[in-house]
Amino acid sequence: MNRILRFIPVSAMLIASSIVSAPASATPGSGFAPSPIVNGTFGTLTVNTSNDKTDKWGMILKTLSSTDIGADRLTVQSGGYSGWHAHPAPVFVTVTQGSIIWYNGSDPLCTGTPHSAGDSFIEDAYVTHNITSASGAEFVAVVIKPSGFPGPAFRLNRDKPNNCNF
Repeated sequence: MNRILRFIPVSAMLIASSIVSAPASATPGSGFAPSPIVNGTFGTLTVNTSNDKTDKWGMILKTLSSTDIGADRLTVQSGGYSGWHAHPAPVFVTVTQGSIIWYNGSDPLCTGTPHSAGDSFIEDAYVTHNITSASGAEFVAVVIKPSGFPGPAFRLNRDKPNNCNF
């Protein structure tokens, strides 16, 4: 019995030290600041303009449950980066000032895609990515997302991919 009682504190210390010394899996950003503009809840969406098109343009948008639509202004300081992360829905991005480089963590070469003021692109859902800026930049991100993912909950921190060596 005495041996068991001595073993318990030693085991507890080993477990605690392994937790404390384990590397952090999140890759937080630096010089990266999101500022919410607006977020609204719209319920379940069913939008179909196929009967009321503008020339050949029409839209079909359907969600399966309650949906939020939001917009954020994001600022990246010179030399800043977002940190590796993903989102649970697509993000519609427009660069408004400066330029950024968008890195896709699932690209085997991890080559960056540059985007300058006026450029727009879509980040697909659950794609691990990182954004950097050598000279500082600002962009606006619009999201159509599941309700209940406001603010920081919409950012899913990810480990740095092994194929990205920076």
